[in-house]
Amino acid sequence: MPDAIFAHARLAPIYDAFDGDRDDLTAYLGIADELGADRVLDVGCGTGSLAVLLAATGRTVVGVDPAEASLDVARGKDPAARVTWVHGEVGSVTAPRVELALMTGNVAQVFLADEDWGRTLTGVRTALRPGGHLVFETRRPERRAWEDWQTDDAHTVLDIPGVGRVEQRREVTDIRLPYVSFRHTYRFMTDGAVVTSDSTLRFRDRDEVEDSLAAHGFQVHEVREAPDRPGREYVFIAQRTG
Repeated sequence: MPDAIFAHARLAPIYDAFDGDRDDLTAYLGIADELGADRVLDVGCGTGSLAVLLAATGRTVVGVDPAEASLDVARGKDPAARVTWVHGEVGSVTAPRVELALMTGNVAQVFLADEDWGRTLTGVRTALRPGGHLVFETRRPERRAWEDWQTDDAHTVLDIPGVGRVEQRREVTDIRLPYVSFRHTYRFMTDGAVVTSDSTLRFRDRDEVEDSLAAHGFQVHEVREAPDRPGREYVFIAQRTG
């Protein structure tokens, strides 16, 4: 089940407002250009910010996500229906094989069990043409991002058009490495409603990620820094073998 922050009917429409400017997405457009990818799969596309940007360049784009509420927001950004939106896991994608699959943000870290991560990699490999690439980011565990989250006040109030003033609070609720859990709490000031969303991320180290990719038919060609978070994340560029 996707977290409420993506799946709840009141939270998905305000996700972008609190997420802020996605200056991390430009790097992925550049990678798509670098790899010459015309057919792209956005795995865990959420509210569709990256998929819409990719489609605007003339590419054929498929966005897949298990949260229908987020896909509703994504469709609203795509009135010309240039993106094929798929509700479900990556294994639900039946479109022609793509040249590039992407996972941005925390998508690669939401798969907590090895079985779930392996099933996702298998689904991505099936969706890719031979020689196609998988590119994704993941937080470096040695950077210990959760310590910043613990000391950050993480209290924000925004006045969102069509919604009104909404307060967001974030707190770390559990640390049992490699798992870190946290909670977002939203208070809608127009009616006083309070909605919470609990999330857990798994922090895999570089060797663990590379081993899992090799075990599921990928060869890692490069591991880069995330331009918007230098020293904090790995960006893996892997190619489908066979």
